[in-house]
Amino acid sequence: MSIWTRISDAVAALAKGESLASVFEKLRTPPERSVAFAIAVVALGAKMAKADGLVTRDEVTAFREVFQIAREDEAGAAKVFNMARRDVAGFEEYALRIKGLFGEAHESYGDLMEGLFHIAMADGEYHENENLFLRRVAEIFGMSDIEFRALRARFVPDAERDPYTVLGVSPEMPLDEIRRVWRRLVRDTHPDRMFARGVPEEAIRLAEKRMIDINRAWDEINGSTG
Repeated sequence: MSIWTRISDAVAALAKGESLASVFEKLRTPPERSVAFAIAVVALGAKMAKADGLVTRDEVTAFREVFQIAREDEAGAAKVFNMARRDVAGFEEYALRIKGLFGEAHESYGDLMEGLFHIAMADGEYHENENLFLRRVAEIFGMSDIEFRALRARFVPDAERDPYTVLGVSPEMPLDEIRRVWRRLVRDTHPDRMFARGVPEEAIRLAEKRMIDINRAWDEINGSTG
């Protein structure tokens, strides 16, 4: 059974009146937790696309870039996306349910936020309402302002983009400490590590961009201090 078939089953339960809390409770443990992760990205991504007032074709395409959807699974994915993109209302509940699923300070929050930033930037603009949406989701997930700015620096062209911001460190930190942060980020980006924490295989391809960004940032910092 594909992940999208399981997602379709969960969406069907919601359509029949089952509460979001009940559906997510059934998806608490691996491998079903990857289904909950996917539903959260789809639903929050659809609502993110609606945050600037219009769901564009580019944003739908960006969603499809995060999740490689087989032809036989397109109907299931479309059900979730179309259900969620009707309006922005309810995005906080989805964020809270995923927070309840993964707990405090879970690595998957960064993975999920990357997908949302990717969708937000699909039309080439970073709308103020998208920023407010993402900040609120990050706040629900318990992400710090530094972590949020590091993510934004990697996706938004006109955001502060110095290498220290990208790694979430400060210029005052010793180089050895910055190196430890860089190594941890590289380790956390490994596909096996991401899959183990509940990220669906379909969404792991964004890790390629993360690896490029964090390695480039480290090279800039290391080179400037050498």
